[in-house]
Amino acid sequence: MYGQNHSTYSFKVGKLKYDGGGDWYANPSSLPNFYRYFRQNTKGLIHLEEEIVEPGSPSIFQYPMVYMTGHGNVLFHPKEVENLRKYMLAGGVLLADDNYGMFPYIKREIKKIFPEYELTELSFQHPIFHKQFNFPNGLPKIHEHDGKPAQLFGIIHEGRILCLVTYECDLGDGWEDPEVHKDPEEVRQKAFQMGTNILLYVLLH
Repeated sequence: MYGQNHSTYSFKVGKLKYDGGGDWYANPSSLPNFYRYFRQNTKGLIHLEEEIVEPGSPSIFQYPMVYMTGHGNVLFHPKEVENLRKYMLAGGVLLADDNYGMFPYIKREIKKIFPEYELTELSFQHPIFHKQFNFPNGLPKIHEHDGKPAQLFGIIHEGRILCLVTYECDLGDGWEDPEVHKDPEEVRQKAFQMGTNILLYVLLH
């Protein structure tokens, strides 16, 4: 479905516009900044413009990965549930980056898409943490919220990751323009590096 050589493959990542009242439009500078970092550090040919896609749209199948974020409620309607399931089973990956407050809602909605599976935390030994940059302790902690450890959950089908959900991490906040959250550069680099690992894993597996 998708190319295998990330050094020559041009692609786009969709940003998911979902219903339910959550702020799907959060972190407007995140993806453009991440695209730029990814291109500079992997020599990948990558489209920098942001593309918005809705979960029920047939155009979702053109994206190797669809990214979503927000702080609140998420709602997938029945036809969207069906389309997202087909998309992920066909090779696409959904990355849900909890921007603090989204996790219980996306967990509920993913259960609608894959009732036969449970979100499972990825072990620190999973190759996604060691693709280009090494994260021996798993997902980096970008922002403090409830004092809990950062976790990366996934749905795995026949050995392939279908979706990923971050919790207590906020990768997207780390990707934003530096003046937005005033994070130390070391923290921002960890967010960019982990994002690079995730995207490389998606493209090459």
